[in-house]
Amino acid sequence: MEFAQYRAYEQGDELRQVDWKLYARSDRFFVREAERESPLAVWLLVDATASMGQDDATRPGWSRLSAAKALAACIAELALRQGDRFGLAVMHGDGLRIVPPASSVRQRDRVFLELHGLAAQGAWPGEERLRPLWERIGAGDLVVMLGDFFDPGALDVATRLAAARREVVALQILTVGERDFPFEGGHRFRDPETGEELLGDGVAMRMDFLARFGEAQRVLRARFDSAGIRHAGYVLDEALDLLANPLDAAGDQY
Repeated sequence: MEFAQYRAYEQGDELRQVDWKLYARSDRFFVREAERESPLAVWLLVDATASMGQDDATRPGWSRLSAAKALAACIAELALRQGDRFGLAVMHGDGLRIVPPASSVRQRDRVFLELHGLAAQGAWPGEERLRPLWERIGAGDLVVMLGDFFDPGALDVATRLAAARREVVALQILTVGERDFPFEGGHRFRDPETGEELLGDGVAMRMDFLARFGEAQRVLRARFDSAGIRHAGYVLDEALDLLANPLDAAGDQY
């Protein structure tokens, strides 16, 4: 911890924060305030399950996972420039893949190489496979989760980390279809993780879908807020830097 400033003692302050030497000189109680010193440990948690492979007709080839990779790479570059440690954890059908935190150009290249090789596959891994997360991510670490947060397991990981005093930022990545539901005529909608299919007319389904999806989003945001998790959303037809403002309040200016 790096010393920042003194301030007058207020009821509720911990006695261990009182500067007793200053009290002896001034006969007044002052509290030492400190700022966390870099290097900060930044964990990039990337959802690489099958649903992250979805893209839109408006931007073919730019999938949720493409956006997650680009955002994770930007944060890793920022961490490197600030001298902070950064690591990567990827969740997909094969389980969990971890690159432990470090701070160097070589670490950035290692993370970039890992991101480059990612492909969306499978479903969210079970709790047993995620156990290394709880062992590796330390108290006070900054955790940035990137995914669609449609799987309850992803939300469970975020809230559990927040409850364990990890600072968590959730970046939810959505498709244009989920935001606008622009479909017309007959369509076959398929769940990429379960294979379940639904046939229907786009126009007839639009109002009901938007209402139900909007309610699900409100519930998700409420869960984030109640857990103290900062969150922002990104849609695939938007510029990546639109996420900058919601993140300014999180961690070490991330």
